[in-house]
Amino acid sequence: HGGGLGRAALLGSTIGVAVGISSTDFAHVLAAGPHARSVYAATAASLSIASGRLSYVLGLQGPCLAVETACSASLVALHVAARALRQRECEAHVAAGVNLILLPSSSSGLAAAGMTSASGRSHTFDSRADGFARGEGSCAVVLRAGESAQARELSGSSVMQDGRSASLTAPNGQAQRALLCAALADAGVAPAALARAEAHGTGTKLGDPIEAGSLAGAVLAARGEACGAL
Repeated sequence: HGGGLGRAALLGSTIGVAVGISSTDFAHVLAAGPHARSVYAATAASLSIASGRLSYVLGLQGPCLAVETACSASLVALHVAARALRQRECEAHVAAGVNLILLPSSSSGLAAAGMTSASGRSHTFDSRADGFARGEGSCAVVLRAGESAQARELSGSSVMQDGRSASLTAPNGQAQRALLCAALADAGVAPAALARAEAHGTGTKLGDPIEAGSLAGAVLAARGEACGAL
């Protein structure tokens, strides 16, 4: 109802679905429980089932896919939805994201890699930063082309990969800057028009300075000013 769409009118529509999802905890929970031999347990490990069930239940016939890019999955799902609308592949698109923490193994693995905070608190861009604190939840938005002025607008987006960096968990500052510049260019937005930036915010002494430097470098580059090495 929040998207202004009635369920009865959705059947057979070309509305797309993109779900950002990376966790398979639910599949392991089912496999260890009384429903281990059910069809639900057999298919739960396939992330595409999450998006497929939404299209099935609502009768949607537009593009349908799961997006697994770790912590950026929901944002990439939004990017995919926007691109599908631009290409007129659908009349509207649902962009969703979900993360559930159901097992201790994933948390212990992240802790062993030094990614999570020993204090259990995220101190992003702070001298106390020692990692991030995990969270869970789900959300969904409906994107449409040519919305009214009252609606929120997605002006542009960009998706890239860091490529080669110092290690698996070390970000690439130059690649991040290129991504931000590409997003600004796609949106046709000048850096001076930015009022706020929402950061990845790893909450680490390695990631935070690189991200802040990448944002500053992207703003300077978009203004045509010289930037020092990040």
